[in-house]
Amino acid sequence: MDEEYDVIVLGTGLTECILSGLLSVEGKKVLHMDRNDYYGGESASLNLTQFYRKFRPKQSPPADLGRDRDYAVDLIPKFIIASGELVKILVHTDVLRYLEFKQIAGSFVYKNGKISKVPSTEVEAARSPLMGLFEKYRAKKFFEFLQKWEEEDPTTHQGLNLDKDSMRKVYQHFGLEPGTQDFIGHALALYLDDDYINKPARETYERIVLYTTSMARWGKSPYIYPLYGLGELPQSFARLSAIYGGTYMLDKPIDEIVLNKDGSFAGVRSGAETVRAKMVIGDPSYFGAGKEAEGGKLRVVEDGKVVRAICILKHPIPGTEESDSVQIIIPQNQVNRRNDIYIAMVSSTHKVCADNIYVAIVSTIVETSAPENEIQPGLHLLGSIYDKFVTVSPIYTPVANGKQDHIYITRSYDATSHFETVVEDVQDVFKRVMGKDLVLKKRESDSEQ
Repeated sequence: MDEEYDVIVLGTGLTECILSGLLSVEGKKVLHMDRNDYYGGESASLNLTQFYRKFRPKQSPPADLGRDRDYAVDLIPKFIIASGELVKILVHTDVLRYLEFKQIAGSFVYKNGKISKVPSTEVEAARSPLMGLFEKYRAKKFFEFLQKWEEEDPTTHQGLNLDKDSMRKVYQHFGLEPGTQDFIGHALALYLDDDYINKPARETYERIVLYTTSMARWGKSPYIYPLYGLGELPQSFARLSAIYGGTYMLDKPIDEIVLNKDGSFAGVRSGAETVRAKMVIGDPSYFGAGKEAEGGKLRVVEDGKVVRAICILKHPIPGTEESDSVQIIIPQNQVNRRNDIYIAMVSSTHKVCADNIYVAIVSTIVETSAPENEIQPGLHLLGSIYDKFVTVSPIYTPVANGKQDHIYITRSYDATSHFETVVEDVQDVFKRVMGKDLVLKKRESDSEQ
């Protein structure tokens, strides 16, 4: 390892692999390293034996769960919004050719103790059991307003300014009830909490339009998911990086981040070998996450925790129309919390488990000293649970932007069941590293180059 690189990337989580692929396409000489012998890092997909070994080292998988090779259980499952930023990156990089996707069958929201489909048009709003007769009329008018909005035509604005007026004012303009605001803000705009209500309405408008256009693209739900699990995504971006000259090293211990005298990044030491580069990008676990600050330098701080319960079921989730895959959002106000609870379920339809088995994950941001109790509303919706595996993971955030010392640290995965926040991190790190925005457009295929 005596070569010098433009960039060393540490960890093969999805965020790191996307950045590795994008930087390779930009002409950077990239070395990508991981201490594990598999791709994916925290977001890996494990077969049944690996999964039980991780959570219960002394227990073998039950025989009635089927064959080991039928499983690719995601440690942090997230869905892909069909018209969202991750799809744009997949198209931009031509990584789509390595992957197959299948639609998630349903998108649901919890209100007043019941699960209902999320309405995203005026027609669905009129039929939805989420609202009473008069509220349906008001919601219908709200959705019509969104669909008819024309930026250059003030007659479609109804006196509202999306860049100045808060979302609270927009809700008040249409007289929408708090319960309706809940599913619009959390199940359509996909906000984690209610902070958005007092901010300009523009971003909420754009989020709702993203949801509705994604819904229109597929029909049943706005989400898609890769066959054989999310572990396929990091590997596909790794292939992209390799095509453009990137080098990968798995099962490579990272013993030291080597610094210059001025504290800037110099290289990485693994055993007796040191490889040098102009900069490093990596997940928080490589920069002291959960440990004492190295050499007195604190690089990441804990910014909360996520509790996740991976549940194995032998039936679809009750109340979801026998769907083989779903997202369910429990808005914070429905269960007197600060943060939403998310449920994501997939099945053999997506080639991630054996026939007649369903894998559901319930997650939220931890707010108390009893994390598992916080996800009980979500666990209760699952019906009979065959087996359950609970983890509590810190959310780490870098303390510096990396421009001074050329050390760029990504963020931990949050509790959401979609990838939009991951892509925001990718775009942010890319801009800091390259000094320009990530512009997404269809890339010429190899045959066209």
